[in-house]
Amino acid sequence: MENNEQLEEARKYGFIQDQQVWLKAFMNYPDRRVGEVKESEEDSLVYFAKRFDMFREKVNNLLERIATSENKGSFLMKVLHMKEQVGNYDALGNFEEIYHTLSQAEEEINETIRQNREKNLSTKIGLIQEAEALQDSVEWKETSDKMKDLRATWIKTGPVEKELTDEIEERFKAALEGFFERKKSFFNDKKQMQNRTYERYKDLIQRSVALQNSEDWEATTAKLKELQNQWKQIGGSLPRATTNKLWTDFRKAHNHFFERLKVKITNEKTESKDKYYEVNLEKKQDLVSQAEQLLQHNSLNDAVRRAKELQAEWKKVGPVRPDVSDAVWERFIKACDRVFEMSSLEHYIRKRQQSSNETYSDEDGLHARINALRDFIKSDRQELEVLETNLGKLSDAPSNDAFRSMLQGKIRNFNRKIKTKQDLIEMFQGQLSTSSK
Repeated sequence: MENNEQLEEARKYGFIQDQQVWLKAFMNYPDRRVGEVKESEEDSLVYFAKRFDMFREKVNNLLERIATSENKGSFLMKVLHMKEQVGNYDALGNFEEIYHTLSQAEEEINETIRQNREKNLSTKIGLIQEAEALQDSVEWKETSDKMKDLRATWIKTGPVEKELTDEIEERFKAALEGFFERKKSFFNDKKQMQNRTYERYKDLIQRSVALQNSEDWEATTAKLKELQNQWKQIGGSLPRATTNKLWTDFRKAHNHFFERLKVKITNEKTESKDKYYEVNLEKKQDLVSQAEQLLQHNSLNDAVRRAKELQAEWKKVGPVRPDVSDAVWERFIKACDRVFEMSSLEHYIRKRQQSSNETYSDEDGLHARINALRDFIKSDRQELEVLETNLGKLSDAPSNDAFRSMLQGKIRNFNRKIKTKQDLIEMFQGQLSTSSK
């Protein structure tokens, strides 16, 4: 029923010509080819109708996000990009309706931006007035903090109309710079205090350098952290370049010690991790060995039961080194697949014998199993072809990543199962060759 509705919708907005699928002209857009007929004409029309549903869903999701967002202006470019896609997106549907919907959203966003800029102007004028009221203050610490808060709020406040930007930026900048220039002049008169501050910093640097190559890790860590606390408590006011140079020398000594400590800890962790990986690999290799011998030492029912138990045990084992992980897993899953494929084959043969009320000779049984496996492979390859076709039709859009990954996983599983069936055929053919000698 759903496909019938989509087919009717597709025919309303598109048509087939020379095995090509065309979208009918709308607004200022002429007829446009959107694809080609892959299977039947009806299937192709439905496919492109479904693509339109996907596009419409993207538009609706965008509109919902805009409706619930406080920052609607950030979606303007996304809306404009969607409008551009109306003219080039390969699908069949009512693009004209979507275009008008997106145009309305664009108008509403532009109106929101205009209102926000008026609000931002009012906020920034208030910040200018606060800064100008404080610029003659002599309460250096308190006023500095307040001025910094005003500057942080200014930065967080959005833009205003371009023709007003330079004027209000200059007023705000002048108020802040006026205060901080006065503050700088005041503290420049206290050169003697700066010299004492400088000497305290130098003393902490020298003590840090004396500790940077220590191997008394715990005690030295505590001492360096105490020196860091003392550094923070010095305070004072020094020229920025001087402060940066002192801080660089101080941190260089600390970084040297803590980098050495980090290397030591990393080496210890690596040794522990390598041992952990090694133990896990041994466990998994043992599970692989058991899985590969299931059909040799067990009845088929017991082999199936034990294969499931081994898979459950595998999940409980931790990771191994990445460079061997895939290889050991491939060996394990192939061995399990062999058990399950053999179980499915024997179940099929039993049902076939029961339905025909006949008993196979050894040679007939081998032929029956080979033929059955070939039929199974043929069915698997048909499924595989469908999966590969669907994967090839999938667009590169990020929204398809999860579905693409799922398809790729199924394709890998089918290829592996086909290979397992081919191995079984070779095994049975070998048994036939032996029995005929």
